[in-house]
Amino acid sequence: MNIHEYQAKEVLRKFGVATLKGKLAHSPEEAVAAAKEIGGSVWVVKAQIHAGGRGKGGGVKVAKSLDEVSSYTKNILGMTLVTHQTGPEGKVVQKVFIEQGCNIAKEYYVACLIDRATGRAAMMASSEGGMDIEEVAEHSPEKIIKVDIDPTVGLMPFQARELAFKIGMAPDIVNKAVKFFSGLYNAFIATDCSIAEINPLVVTKENEVLCLDAKMNFDSNSLYRHQDIVEMRDLNEEEPSEIEASKFDLAFIKLDGNIGCLVNGAGLAMATLDIIKLHGASPANFLDVGGGANKEKVTEAFKIILKDKNVKGILVNIFGGIMKCDIIADGVIAASKELGLKVPLVVRLEGTNVELGKKMLRESGLNITPADNLTDAAKKIVAAVKG
Repeated sequence: MNIHEYQAKEVLRKFGVATLKGKLAHSPEEAVAAAKEIGGSVWVVKAQIHAGGRGKGGGVKVAKSLDEVSSYTKNILGMTLVTHQTGPEGKVVQKVFIEQGCNIAKEYYVACLIDRATGRAAMMASSEGGMDIEEVAEHSPEKIIKVDIDPTVGLMPFQARELAFKIGMAPDIVNKAVKFFSGLYNAFIATDCSIAEINPLVVTKENEVLCLDAKMNFDSNSLYRHQDIVEMRDLNEEEPSEIEASKFDLAFIKLDGNIGCLVNGAGLAMATLDIIKLHGASPANFLDVGGGANKEKVTEAFKIILKDKNVKGILVNIFGGIMKCDIIADGVIAASKELGLKVPLVVRLEGTNVELGKKMLRESGLNITPADNLTDAAKKIVAAVKG
């Protein structure tokens, strides 16, 4: 689950991470009032969407007067902000964050994340703050410093100092950096983050170490422990079909192809997406119904797939281990009849009760194309979609 920058800063402040004064606004009037309350003579107007690269897309503006605060807010609110993370369709800005300005001397990058290679938390830092870390990794990998963190002791002060020195921080601010890094790590662990990223972390001309921008993403499996984080969820930033799927405990991600996929098991679902691409088409979604799906769950999955107007055909690919093939067949038949299925449907079943499942599909009277294996299924649905 993602949250907005202003929310991430609220979380980080609880753990001693230094941030600037800021206030949320939904209109130019609120923005001006926020700027007055914050004080000073320079403010930054920031679009709040769940995506990076907002500055490059025109969603971050420095205002040097209250008139500019009002003008920039008016221009940003309602705009469709397109960044490298939103895709070409962009996201509509519905709120802005008004933040006090500061005298930036140097920008850095720091993030806490799970290192999949070690299975441990790691902290990563770079002297190249303000840039996409992927760019730095590609062109200047030596400028990314990483330390692995032992979960039994956490981030040690010597590791935080090592990071600070290796990214070129001056000796007189290292202790402040250590406090900052420790707070970031503690926030990451305490809230079950998958990533907590500060880009940029800035050192000001007054030698303060501050979080200028923040991104936090949380492990959805842990949210039952963090009701305060759940309350920060912004449904306006999420794909409606994915919200609907979450109500039925379906793992669903919308994609940009035209073949809907209903599969059980994440690995099999990924293989299904790959083989559709291999045979010259594109999947419209990732959908894992899980091992314990019932008729109602399968029916809802079908409904969600068919709400996508881009879907021109559906591939059902089920391996019945815990999941029984007849249950899937029952759900497929029920959904097809209820929704008046008009697009081609290819079904590949294997495993528990497979013969019964196939018999139910054959006798349903519906236009369902059976497949013998995954390759056969992919070829048939691609051919059907391409006409």
